[in-house]
Amino acid sequence: MTKIKICGLRRLEDVRIVNRYKPDLVGFIFDPTRKRYVDKIKAAEIRSKLKFGIKAVGVFVDADISTEINFVKEKIIDVIQLHGSESEEFIQELKKKLNQVEMNVSVIKAFSIKSHEDIERAERSPADMILLDAGKGGSGETFDWKLLKKIQRPYFLAGGINTDNIDEALLHKPYGVDIASGSETDGKKDEKKIKELIRRVRNE
Repeated sequence: MTKIKICGLRRLEDVRIVNRYKPDLVGFIFDPTRKRYVDKIKAAEIRSKLKFGIKAVGVFVDADISTEINFVKEKIIDVIQLHGSESEEFIQELKKKLNQVEMNVSVIKAFSIKSHEDIERAERSPADMILLDAGKGGSGETFDWKLLKKIQRPYFLAGGINTDNIDEALLHKPYGVDIASGSETDGKKDEKKIKELIRRVRNE
C-alpha cells in the first residue's frame, strides 16, 4: 500500500491530528528559510507525543552531516531527508557515518523535476529513497506527472498533492506521497483534509 507522509508539523495540535489518523510518516522542516520551519526544541516536544509506529522525518537543506546525525542520536527523527544541493558524495559520506555509529536510518534525497534528465539523475542517486518534487518543496505546485511514465525506481511523489488530485497521483503508483500544503488551510494543518487524504490513499 502507498505510504503517506504529512510534512511540515509545527504545533502540538498537529501531532494530535496525525495521532488520530496515523500516516506512515510525518516531517519536520529544519531549514529556517522555509515557512514551515520548526526549531529543535519544538520538534522534540512534538516528537515526544507522536504515536509509536509513525516515523519522524527531518528535512534538511545543505546542513552539516554532524547536525543531521545529532538529530537522530537525540531521537528527534528516524529518517533524514535532504532537500538541498547535496551531492552524491555527501550522501555516501552520510550513509557511511550512520553505519559507523550503527544507526539504521534511511536517507531520502529530494529532486526538483522539470525534465526526463531530472528523473534519470534521481534514479542514479545513492540515497535509500528518492523524492520527486516540483521545486524547493512546500510550494503547492505540481510538476508534469507524465514524466513518471518510465521511472523504474520506487519514489515518493511530492508537490501540490491535495484532495483534488490525490486519486490521479495514486495512478502513478508511487511508493509514497508527501503532502504539505495540501494538508493545510490558511497555513495550518486541517484535520478534515488529513482525514480525507489518508482515507483515499488507504481506500478506506
